[in-house]
Amino acid sequence: MLDYMIYLITFAAGSILGLLYSYKQHGEPFVAETKFNVPFALVSIVGWVLGFCSGSVILSAIGFLLAGFVMGERPGYGRKETVLGLIIAIIVYLLLKWPL
Repeated sequence: MLDYMIYLITFAAGSILGLLYSYKQHGEPFVAETKFNVPFALVSIVGWVLGFCSGSVILSAIGFLLAGFVMGERPGYGRKETVLGLIIAIIVYLLLKWPL
């Protein structure tokens, strides 16, 4: 039960940090930039893969912090990167857990 609390707290902290960073980067009141952000995509992929596939509580917490950072950006930012990270993490999880 404590593991899940750690995951929730780190995800919420990552979301808050992502929101603060996003407001610092983008001052416009609406989504003006729709290009794909490769560094945030890498952070999202690493975060979701660590969150889903690592067996360690600490590594999973770090993964959820990273995933929350990208997912917690202002509305409209980070959505493509989050979806890509989730898709790749699910594929990696299935490949690791799939009985061959």
